[in-house]
Amino acid sequence: MRLPDSVTGSFLVVLGAASAYGGWLLPPVPGQPVGPNVFPLVIGIGLALCGLAIVFGIGHTFEEEEELIPLEDGLAAVAPPPQGKLQGKLYGLRALLPPALLLFYVVAADRLGFIITAAIIVYVTSTALGAKWKLALPLAALSPFAIHLIFGKLLRVPLPAGLLPTPW
Repeated sequence: MRLPDSVTGSFLVVLGAASAYGGWLLPPVPGQPVGPNVFPLVIGIGLALCGLAIVFGIGHTFEEEEELIPLEDGLAAVAPPPQGKLQGKLYGLRALLPPALLLFYVVAADRLGFIITAAIIVYVTSTALGAKWKLALPLAALSPFAIHLIFGKLLRVPLPAGLLPTPW
């Protein structure tokens, strides 16, 4: 059973609002500009915005997801899914990708650094989800830097430098 996008998006909006409200209620740490209340507040606002994007269909084309094949007796059957890189026998292995990437991050982050490790993870994940390399490569190059600016610079979370020099 599939839930409509409006139900899923509404749930995300409520969950994000609850997280943001919980972060708002946490007391800030005296003397620190960013305390433990900021992380749930930022994540909650982002989750609520993503939920609103789903509710209003921002970025979704609303095309027919399943192609119907007409049969001789006038009925229609659903076309089989297209065979791609991870389709067929390897399709079930896609479920192992998140734990494998998490294990890769744990092993490689200290040696390679956050930026390089995160770029590899974003590239592998986006191509596994079907993105072309023309989209996956800029996404893999820019998103680790954005995450570094938010967590490393704004929230002052120490991220491993690895192979890259630390002054940046």
